[in-house]
Amino acid sequence: MDWRKQIRVNQYKTFFVIAIFFLIYFSIGMLVDMYIYSGHYPRATLSELFHEIITLQLFPLATCVTLAVAAISLFVSIIFYDKLMLLGTEYREITPETAQNLTEKQLYNVIEELKIAAGLKFMPKVYLIEANYMNAFASGYSEKSAMVAITRGLIEKLNRAELQAVMAHELSHIRHMDIKLTLMASLLANLMLMVLDIFFYNALFSRRGGGRSRDSLAAIIILLRYLLPIINILLLLYLSRTREYMADAGCVELLRDNQPLANALIKINDDHSQNKEEYSETYQQTPHENVRREAYIFDPMQAGIESTSSLGDLFSTHPNIKDRLAAIGIKYKE
Repeated sequence: MDWRKQIRVNQYKTFFVIAIFFLIYFSIGMLVDMYIYSGHYPRATLSELFHEIITLQLFPLATCVTLAVAAISLFVSIIFYDKLMLLGTEYREITPETAQNLTEKQLYNVIEELKIAAGLKFMPKVYLIEANYMNAFASGYSEKSAMVAITRGLIEKLNRAELQAVMAHELSHIRHMDIKLTLMASLLANLMLMVLDIFFYNALFSRRGGGRSRDSLAAIIILLRYLLPIINILLLLYLSRTREYMADAGCVELLRDNQPLANALIKINDDHSQNKEEYSETYQQTPHENVRREAYIFDPMQAGIESTSSLGDLFSTHPNIKDRLAAIGIKYKE
């Protein structure tokens, strides 16, 4: 596998998806501007309103605001990437000085060994999340700013070889430059729906006057409220499944063995299935799980656990375990 070529492909995907998100933000802003001005100019057609706004004869305030929100959110994600990805969880950073027991020291040592094996120049920050469910993720804007987070349940239920496999998977995300893409795409997707919700409820309850143009625009905004979650998830699916296969392959390449990762994935899947009710409640009560979901090594939805009620959760951002195991040469026995 040509890793350098794949990194270039991932970079192109990053620019493509971020550009799509900004185009959607721009479109939402334009729709809202047209909706607002249709109230002031009830006789104007949609094409006339669009022309007036695009030529700046009418100032596109909502468009500027939505684009500014997108730009600021990306800036904030770069500066506060670790805090954003850990929001809502109880966590602490693990270092050689703060490790409280042999298990935590082993975790740090495993990641340090893999960092050398993966040829990474910088040691990622290591965070331990106090949660019983088994999961892990990597994040950051670059190799230098990278972090990995792992739950208490995972380090207590996996042996060293399996733990090493999970961490090799996460460090492969860092090596492939997936972490930047996951962070930005997740943040923009979720923030977009928050912005659209504001305009959605305004269009829903403030539809007096404005004629047919205003009614048509209100209908489009309402329709987008239900279509955009699906568009968001399709964009994330476009990125996520390939990334997971690549990270699994990267793990096998680093360890020169496919069995530890297979064992780890099976354990994580079985643990989620066996503790479905407990974990479902935990995921649902933990804020901002929708931001972390695309970054997790295991999508809770595959065990029937719903962390949010959004329409987009009808789709899984990860390949199913049978396909993941097949991709690394292991047959899944149900």
